Amino acid sequence: MKYTQLGRTGLKVSRLVLGTMNFGPQTDEADSHAIMDAALDAGINFFDTANVYGWGENKGRTETIIGNWFAKGGERRDKVVLATKVYGNMAPDGATVWPNHDKLSALNIRRAVDASLKRLQTDYIDLYQFHHIDRSTPFEEIWQAIDTLVQQGKILYAGSSNFPGYKIAQANEIAARRGGTIGLVSEQCLYNLAERRAEMEVIPAAQEYGLGVIPWSPLHGGLLGGVIKKEVQGGRRATGRAADTLKDPAARAQIQAYEDLVDKHGLEPGEAALAWLLTRPGVTGPIVGPRTAEQLESALRACELELSEELLAGLDEVFPGPGPSPEAFAW
Repeated sequence: MKYTQLGRTGLKVSRLVLGTMNFGPQTDEADSHAIMDAALDAGINFFDTANVYGWGENKGRTETIIGNWFAKGGERRDKVVLATKVYGNMAPDGATVWPNHDKLSALNIRRAVDASLKRLQTDYIDLYQFHHIDRSTPFEEIWQAIDTLVQQGKILYAGSSNFPGYKIAQANEIAARRGGTIGLVSEQCLYNLAERRAEMEVIPAAQEYGLGVIPWSPLHGGLLGGVIKKEVQGGRRATGRAADTLKDPAARAQIQAYEDLVDKHGLEPGEAALAWLLTRPGVTGPIVGPRTAEQLESALRACELELSEELLAGLDEVFPGPGPSPEAFAW
């Protein structure tokens, strides 16, 4: 496993990030623990979760599964760079939603971090991420809450997720004016071959302010994982967003061109999509969310791939991306 610094920090993290969103909803606790053990054995030290994972009636379940894994000992917690998120309301679906139980008020941040620490069975979180922008709470208040948590030793760093470029700039400019606040050190964004809009402003802003970029959905909901090939071979058919996308003839032709291109180079589509992200400027590492040990093994193989210039050029032809800002929408 290769490692890199998380943005401008001294923190060393693996080039693959273990995403845990499937732990609980799709993968039971025993298999989740086995996947985390396998990831750690392979050198993956960066684990990502969120307080709302588990979803519906089971919000918080994923953090609980991770906490139970930490409780097994074996220096599991010490070896892991742990990232979780705050923003969503933790009330079960259908339950009464009380004011101040979501978003990024100082009150909810304080409440949410303590609840996450309890579920995770740890006394600190390495990277505490804002899951979404909060248009109602000023960054002065957010940073005051984060400063307190850092002073208390409950968190070490703060990061963002799903932020536009201007909010990354705003957050870190206000942090700089306050002084004594490290500001955002990472941005977790939707970024993959089929969805490259982050290249316009989000990733340049992250690079300018020294944030590590952590792409989520690197296979775009399975669309880049060989969906047509599996369909032809009689395997698992595309579902959800991937299935909806393939109903569009133009989109299907684009994915077919992608699968044909990587097949020509002797590569598996999902592994090529991950390997491409590892070549992108500013990217710390993509989040892989395996449901099974086999899916984790496939993701690990992507770390060993060297993509040729010919293949990279071909990928740009199939998925050209928007181009940088402002040229993407102006002269």
